[in-house]
Amino acid sequence: MSVIFETKVVAIGPEALGMIEGANMLILFGEEAPADLAEFCFSIDNKNLNGPIQVGGKLIIDNQEFVITAVGDLVEKNLRNLGHISVNFDGSADVSLPGTLHAQADCLPTLEKGTIIKMTA
Repeated sequence: MSVIFETKVVAIGPEALGMIEGANMLILFGEEAPADLAEFCFSIDNKNLNGPIQVGGKLIIDNQEFVITAVGDLVEKNLRNLGHISVNFDGSADVSLPGTLHAQADCLPTLEKGTIIKMTA
C-alpha cells in the first residue's frame, strides 16, 4: 500500500461540517479557494498527487479508512491544479460529477484543523 497523496486541513469553512452531516459530502480545496466557495470547504495545504487515484484504493482521514468506489474524470486534474475535490460518502460505483470521488463509509468522518488526509493505491 503506497501513499499517493497526503495533506493537512489548515482551515474549515463555516458551512463545511454541515455538508458532511447534511449531504454525506466533504469538499477539499487548496488555500486559494474563492471566498464564496471557501465557506463550504476544508482548506488543505498540499496538492501534490504521486500516482493515479483508483477504485479500491483507500481514502484515510486521520485513522479512519474509506474504500474508494468511483473516481470522476476530473478528480486527479482538479486535485493537482486546485487542491479541489468533492468526496461523496455514498459508496456509489457510478460517478455523479466529474470532480467527485465516491467512497464507502460505515460512519462519517470527523475533520478538524490539523486533520491528516491521505490516499493510497
